[in-house]
Amino acid sequence: MADTAVQAKDHTPTVEGTPKPAGALDARLAALTLPQGGFAAAARRDALARLQDMGLPGPRDEYWRYTDPRPFNAPEATAIPVPQEQATPLFETLDRLTLVFVDGAFDEAASDDLALEGVEITTLAKADDANWAADLYGKLEAAGQHPVRRPFAVLNTAAAQDGLLIRVTAKPSKPIHVVHRRASDKADAMWHHVIRVETGAELTLLETGMAGARSNGMIEVDLAEGAVFHHVASKRAIEAKVGIGHIFARVAAKAQFKSFTLSVNGTVMRNEAVIDIAGDDAVAHIAAAVLGDGGVAPFHQDDTVFITHGAERCESRQVFKKVLKNGAEGVFQGKILVKPGAQKTDGYQISQALLLDERSQFLAKPELEIYADDVKCSHGSTTGAIDEEALFYLRSRGVPRERAIVFLVLSFLADALAEIEDEAIRDCIYERLDLWLTLNAVQ
Repeated sequence: MADTAVQAKDHTPTVEGTPKPAGALDARLAALTLPQGGFAAAARRDALARLQDMGLPGPRDEYWRYTDPRPFNAPEATAIPVPQEQATPLFETLDRLTLVFVDGAFDEAASDDLALEGVEITTLAKADDANWAADLYGKLEAAGQHPVRRPFAVLNTAAAQDGLLIRVTAKPSKPIHVVHRRASDKADAMWHHVIRVETGAELTLLETGMAGARSNGMIEVDLAEGAVFHHVASKRAIEAKVGIGHIFARVAAKAQFKSFTLSVNGTVMRNEAVIDIAGDDAVAHIAAAVLGDGGVAPFHQDDTVFITHGAERCESRQVFKKVLKNGAEGVFQGKILVKPGAQKTDGYQISQALLLDERSQFLAKPELEIYADDVKCSHGSTTGAIDEEALFYLRSRGVPRERAIVFLVLSFLADALAEIEDEAIRDCIYERLDLWLTLNAVQ
């Protein structure tokens, strides 16, 4: 069903967020060692100037009204012990190129050789001034600051010391797997990846693990005409982890951007995605499955998504499913903006939560802003508990109660999992979900 177009003389939305006092920002910057020189020097100076202009967010910022920004504003990370428990590595059964980061810094010794057909890979810390990424570093992030200010993304552009620079010119035979590890109990990990997928090329990027006691990661993805980018991330915290992640993507004509994130536990976690659909007949899908147990540590997880349709006959999907228990909190803020002239837009957004107890809560803020009259856009958000009739049906057929709950939760998450196109990757995620639910869903 097409939503009624918004009538306004000015089609540029108002910038959300107001400048903040400099004190908190000064303390935050003083605790960092800002990189100097290199091909990204100008972009970093620009980011620092923009950050000083906007300041850090406060609780009155519209896009931080559900999430306390103080853990991210603090000058230093709160120390948490490096966990002794090590989860069975995800994607171990897949043929892949593995690149390891420890507390946000590339670990060459622990990584595979960077050579991969159809792909050029270097690191932010070692790239020279002539690198192709000089035209991209910080550019998509800067463009994505309007109409909503995202100060921690600007901080990342200004302060990130390392990351991957990946240029794809063909379709490599295997995915690139980025593994994050922790080494220091107080590491404030920050990394910045820049990815360019050229015309007709394709890349699958996998991410697993957690870095640092606090982390701030970013991916800037520029897709040329007909390019395809698949992103699958698994973020598992078994301690009081604080982290924020950003994806900024520009999608050209006939290109496809698809991203899925599995998030498990963590104290305060926030994922932001800003996607600009800039060319006709392009596709952008973003999905997530979130499992939060407030009995492990206080759990708060926030997904904030902004998709802009600026071309004709384009499709976007936002599919977010959250399973919460023991007082866990989930947040979803998703927006679809359809610009004038972006006719034949197909925009779909769904956010749902399954609450496994009465103390957990889900807060949702779905938004549509439409300035074209030939579109199909919809959004929906629901919160509920386990279906007792379905549970009774399964138990009446001999399924133990614990296993029946796992089946129902997996069924609830199925729409989000379906956004993973690669069957082998999807099976890995499914098996990890099944394992976590078997151990935790009924505890």
